[in-house]
Amino acid sequence: MKEEIDKEKSKIKKEAGSKKPQKKKKKLTKKQRMIYDAFFIFFLIVFLVSAAYLIRYFWGVYKSEKKVDELRDLIEDDGPDSIDINDNNNLASATDITVEPEYVEIDGVMIQYKYSKLYERNRDFIGWLTIGDTVIDYPVMQCMSNNEYYLRKDFDGNYNESGTLFADNSCDVKTPGDNIIIYGHNMKSGKMFHILTDYENESFYEEHKYIEFNTIYGDGVYEVIAAFYTQIYEEDYPGFKYYTFFNAASEESFNDYVANCRRLTPYKTSNAVYGDKLITLSTCAYHTENGRYVVVAKKVSQDELPESD
Repeated sequence: MKEEIDKEKSKIKKEAGSKKPQKKKKKLTKKQRMIYDAFFIFFLIVFLVSAAYLIRYFWGVYKSEKKVDELRDLIEDDGPDSIDINDNNNLASATDITVEPEYVEIDGVMIQYKYSKLYERNRDFIGWLTIGDTVIDYPVMQCMSNNEYYLRKDFDGNYNESGTLFADNSCDVKTPGDNIIIYGHNMKSGKMFHILTDYENESFYEEHKYIEFNTIYGDGVYEVIAAFYTQIYEEDYPGFKYYTFFNAASEESFNDYVANCRRLTPYKTSNAVYGDKLITLSTCAYHTENGRYVVVAKKVSQDELPESD
């Protein structure tokens, strides 16, 4: 009997010895808890700030687009003979039609009647820019006292991240020189001038060769002759700066500008000759510091537009 009891005790001791003692859960020190809490609060703040920025950004885009819709409704109808390039850039249906715009005098300025409501609302309004089959269908402003006034302002001068398309105040829209430069944001939402960078693809260029830029003084259709990446350079940089060209000092300087633009374009385009009127559309690009993407187009007459199929 005693032997059995001793065996049982020995068995219990062995089983007890084979069991590993459980480690007690290590408690965080006060300092560690403070560090963890600080990290949690930091990332929570980052998340909330980012969420607030995104909400504000997309709300601003929404408000901007709603306002453009409202402004578009203020354009008076030109009548049944109006030229429309929004149908896949097929301008042929209008090539044999000559439309005489109506004009009205506002504060001593003769402007197209169809834009009278927009001009009365804001005297900085100079025209409307459209690229068919894209989101680009916006008013264009020009503030002579502050070139970048509309960089972060809407049509009515209220703050908005999207800004409004605006022409450089070195340009004369009424009696145009050789080139009118129009600036717009490259919005991550895809709005404003974001779509311009699609011109790096020749297929997009082939389908969107024509740009409509109608000013308060008259209508115009422009054919794209160049599209390229470049940048804003230091003031003393001796090379090509597209953003300094407004009026050619000579035929040679005009040809140099056009040649430089076409040289930077990765596919073949139509040429422009001295005497052609140009528009240059400019937006930010992110291939380099102070990068820009630029589309240049020349004004064409109705008989230069493509015929319908």
